[in-house]
Amino acid sequence: MEIKDDKRLLIKVCKMYYEEDMTQSQIANATGIYRTTVGRMLKKAREEGIVKITIDDHVGTHYDLERELEQLLGLKEVYICEAKPEQTSEDKKKLVGKAGAEILKRVVKDGDTVGFAWGTTMAGMIGEFHGVKKRSASFVPLVGGPGAMDTKYHVNSIVYSIAGDFGGTPYFIDAAAVVEKKETKEEIVKSHYFKKIESLWNGLTVAAVGIGAPLSSSNMIWTGFYGDQDIERLEEKQAVGDICSRFFDRSGALVETEIHDRTIAIDIKRLKNLEYSIGLAESHEKVPSIIGAAKGRYINILVTTAETAREIAEEVRNQL
Repeated sequence: MEIKDDKRLLIKVCKMYYEEDMTQSQIANATGIYRTTVGRMLKKAREEGIVKITIDDHVGTHYDLERELEQLLGLKEVYICEAKPEQTSEDKKKLVGKAGAEILKRVVKDGDTVGFAWGTTMAGMIGEFHGVKKRSASFVPLVGGPGAMDTKYHVNSIVYSIAGDFGGTPYFIDAAAVVEKKETKEEIVKSHYFKKIESLWNGLTVAAVGIGAPLSSSNMIWTGFYGDQDIERLEEKQAVGDICSRFFDRSGALVETEIHDRTIAIDIKRLKNLEYSIGLAESHEKVPSIIGAAKGRYINILVTTAETAREIAEEVRNQL
């Protein structure tokens, strides 16, 4: 009889591994069994039902839905937050922002260049990096500022706060996301200080971005960036949302209009090649925008609420 077929020894090895927390190497040393044989014995015990592993997944997690969305949208990771029915839209944004902060704490490392967009959900990350490990990293805006929006939602405020928590170096853009004239944009991007921003964008390794809603409810409209003609053109081209003020349609294809020439922001096609491009978004209105962002490969990690995740899954299933 082979060692791995000895029931008494099989149970002994299992108890040492699962109950006494011994490593496979320690078990091999204690029993005189080869480490590779210990591994085969543990596998055999699971196959024969001697060891039964159960995972308690009834603790507020949404693993199955996360995995389904990862497969439906081709994403590296989906992080679903559980919002309570009584929570306000502001509460939900803060919840998503906090989850986004947890991902950044996990993935940012020394030498990284981390880029940010602006917005209410993005601002939800501020103050959520308590005890984060210090990193020698650069933190940079990916788009100009949001005009008349509250200062706490400004991309420079987000960058300054998070860079301080990590102990990294912050950089800023002293310009609006969309300027009135193409010539104004050209002057800004040709300036000496902006060359450093472009250099950082070229070396970008991690991005955290909000995903704008369809034009009917877009933040950009009430911040006064676009006129009626701009909006009409975007609607004609069936834009459903934006990242860093760069618009795209339901399939993820970029929507090019005259606005593009007045926008001070990273080319979001660069986000496609990042190891971590994290999209933070929730709400019924943003479902088409989130799907478009995923199809365009502008994000590879999505942070959202369970309610929004279920709507996304239903819509994508219906498209199949």
